[in-house]
Amino acid sequence: MKILFIGDIVGKLGRQAVAKAWSEIKKKHDPDLIIANAENATHGNALGINAYHELKKIGINFFTLGDHAFKTKENLELLNQSNPDVIRPANYPPNVPGLGSQIIEVGSKKILIINLIGRVFMKFDYDCPFRALSEILKSHEGEKLAAIIVDFHAEATSEKNALARYFDGSVSAIFGTHTHIPTCDDQILPKGTAFVSDAGMVGAKNSVIGVKIEPIIKMFLHQYKMPFEPAESGPAVFNSVLVEIDPKTRLAKKIIRLDKKVEV
Repeated sequence: MKILFIGDIVGKLGRQAVAKAWSEIKKKHDPDLIIANAENATHGNALGINAYHELKKIGINFFTLGDHAFKTKENLELLNQSNPDVIRPANYPPNVPGLGSQIIEVGSKKILIINLIGRVFMKFDYDCPFRALSEILKSHEGEKLAAIIVDFHAEATSEKNALARYFDGSVSAIFGTHTHIPTCDDQILPKGTAFVSDAGMVGAKNSVIGVKIEPIIKMFLHQYKMPFEPAESGPAVFNSVLVEIDPKTRLAKKIIRLDKKVEV
């Protein structure tokens, strides 16, 4: 079973790049399931209804979020669907809208998708992602699952690496998101979990993590807050990771990066 995970989609240019890259990827790799982190898909700080439908039409099956999960009312609508294909990090405090994990069916196979958020260098004091994942896995003990996929939306590579090592063999794959910078540490850990510290992004190549360069440079030079505006012109980068999983063992057999430059 092949699962494609697409890194943070940033703004209109990111959505256009997904559409442009998709046909070639499908033809060459034919994934069974496509998951994307899309919390930046609408103007860099939300998913949004229109972007959701646009990306669904392209072929993305499921969406994860992160620290922008509750930025807009539209995000809340998507999280509160009766059978959501959009989830937010499971380790937000109790009783917030939406789900932090969801089982979906791909053909006859059931796949558990889990979203987590890190605590190191992050703005808010989230609940422990280690405990949250442990509790979710415990709640699904004994279920016949073909794969367990985790999006760990976190800043620190050390935190991502530690979580992956701790749960090695317990889940099929852990994909890091949030930094928008792709890492080259894609690997299968000793007990069979596929891991990459950060999948990267889909957004403007000539940018600072998908947003316009000049305001960010001014912010660092002058130390005052500047608006983050997605860069919406020029070439784009498409960062993603493809994993092959044995549904009998739920462990990974192969992981490769699929990164390309896209002229939109």
